[in-house]
Amino acid sequence: MFSKITSNIRVSVVPEYDSKNSYPSENRYVFKYNIVIENKGDFPIKVLKRKWLIFDVGFGYTEIVGDGVIGLTPEIEPEGNFAYFSNVMLRSGVGNMSGKYLVRNEQTKENFEIDIPKFNLLSEVLSN
Repeated sequence: MFSKITSNIRVSVVPEYDSKNSYPSENRYVFKYNIVIENKGDFPIKVLKRKWLIFDVGFGYTEIVGDGVIGLTPEIEPEGNFAYFSNVMLRSGVGNMSGKYLVRNEQTKENFEIDIPKFNLLSEVLSN
C-alpha cells in the first residue's frame, strides 16, 4: 500500500496487475488500483477534480485531468472516507502514477489540493 497525508486528508492506494484483461503480446498491460480518501480533518470536504501523471517506461508521461472521481464528486465528512477503484493501461508493463485531487472545504468554500502518492506499476509477466 502507498499512502500520503496532505492537509489532514489521507490518500491510500493499492495497485494490482490485472492479468485477466492484459495482453502482453499486444503491449497491453492493465493495472487496477484501489483508492481510499480519508478525511482526518475537522470539516467536510468535496472532491472536485483529479489530475494524474502516468509514467510508462519507454513511452514517457501522460497527464489526465478530469472532474471528480469515477464520475462522482463525493463529499467526505470528518472521520469519514470514500473508496473506489479504477484502472490504467500501460504499453510497457512498467511505470508509475501520482497525482492530485482538488477538494473544497465545505465550511469555508475554499479549494485546496491534496496529493495522491506515487505508486509503482509492474506487471507479473515482467517480474517473473
